[in-house]
Amino acid sequence: MLYIHIPFCDSKCFYCAFNSYTTKNHLKKEYFKALNTQFQNENKPNKFKSIFIGGGTPSVMDLQFYETLFEILYPYIDKKTEISIEANPNSTDINWLKGIRNFGVNRISFGVQSFNDEKLKFLGRNHTKETALISISNAIQIFDNVNLDLIYSTKVDNKPLLKNDLDIAISLGVSHISAYSLTIEKGTEFYKTPNNKKNDENLEIWFINEIKKYFKQYEISNFGKICKHNLGYWQLNNYIGLGSGAVGFKDNKRFYTYKSVEEYIKNPTFKKIENLTNFDLLEEKILLGLRSIVGIDENILNTNQKQKAFNLVDDNKLTYKNNRFYSKDFLLADAISLYILD
Repeated sequence: MLYIHIPFCDSKCFYCAFNSYTTKNHLKKEYFKALNTQFQNENKPNKFKSIFIGGGTPSVMDLQFYETLFEILYPYIDKKTEISIEANPNSTDINWLKGIRNFGVNRISFGVQSFNDEKLKFLGRNHTKETALISISNAIQIFDNVNLDLIYSTKVDNKPLLKNDLDIAISLGVSHISAYSLTIEKGTEFYKTPNNKKNDENLEIWFINEIKKYFKQYEISNFGKICKHNLGYWQLNNYIGLGSGAVGFKDNKRFYTYKSVEEYIKNPTFKKIENLTNFDLLEEKILLGLRSIVGIDENILNTNQKQKAFNLVDDNKLTYKNNRFYSKDFLLADAISLYILD
């Protein structure tokens, strides 16, 4: 697995805490050189099972950037490689979409968040409902696998608004929906006004159940045609993180590059290493497994933990099949994990 981070954006949304910038576009050429240097120094597999180009806003990069990027990647790609790219509706015209598909990208993910113009303004998005409809309709003609992101639990949300967002998404013919509950994070515009989040558990549960009427939920926030790359994270597979602020993982170590774009460009091979303990890995395997269809292997649990898991099976909170425990409700995963590990 390979993750490539593009930190450039043409606007900063009010809720966004990602490593992204609107004032560093002049560094694009130097950034590509740094990506190349880091990539050449990574211990790469023969072929990547999946590649995910995220951000930031990858669609602000022109086709020439991706042409040179894929020249580097092609030796490590085969027909089975899932290649995803994130995009914003306002920066994806038909030529860009066709070009990126020709380079081998076979899955595109749109940061739509809503089809309601007032909600889009509230979130600080720089596209409109009309822009989103055009971009996604174009993408559907070019890609077999199209995802769109929706945000819920904002103070402007109610059932009719969320139902309309979902109905439009379904009518467009997308194959996947990622639905994220708004989180208020430090350093964002919304952090100054935390009341922009609506704490309504019943509305959240209702919305998730509405999405499940159309798509199977395979992870706490993801529904539809399974994204190999997404699922790989939940399975705790090894992956390379390329770019500023990107994170990599191998066996019992996590690797961090410089978050600052300038520092990364100066030293793209720098890695801060976090050594994970056996308990850290156990904790992650349990939490990630119960938040998704991955489940947890009973053999990683000690006798006490296994007994607690079987207690939860008796309480109809977990299911047990082929030596694995599976969550019946991903929203309960955090509480169940704490109970098992306590």
